[in-house]
Amino acid sequence: MKLSELRRLTIRKQMRIRFTLSGGSECLINEHGIAQAPGLQSPPDFNLEQEVAQAAAFRIEYMGEEAAKTRSRAATAADLQKMIASVTPGAAAPEHEE
Repeated sequence: MKLSELRRLTIRKQMRIRFTLSGGSECLINEHGIAQAPGLQSPPDFNLEQEVAQAAAFRIEYMGEEAAKTRSRAATAADLQKMIASVTPGAAAPEHEE
C-alpha cells in the first residue's frame, strides 16, 4: 500500500485515516489528501512512505454521508487494500517480480 493510494482514497471517499508512526506520534491523512503529523516541530527523520507500508492498524473517520451511519472505525492494512481496490481497480494490485 502506498501513500498516494491512501491519499486518493481519502479524497474520493471523504474520510480521514489515522495511524501511528514508529516514533509513537500519530499521522493523519485528511479528506483533502494532505498528510499531517501534529506536534512535529522540525523536519521529520522518517520517510512517510515507509511508515505507511509498515503500519498495521488504522482508524478511519468518515466525513461525508457515511458519517451519519458510522463516525469512525478501526481498520487493518488488508481492509484498506480492499477499499483502495474498490476506488481504483488495478492500483492496489500486489507488486510482482518478473
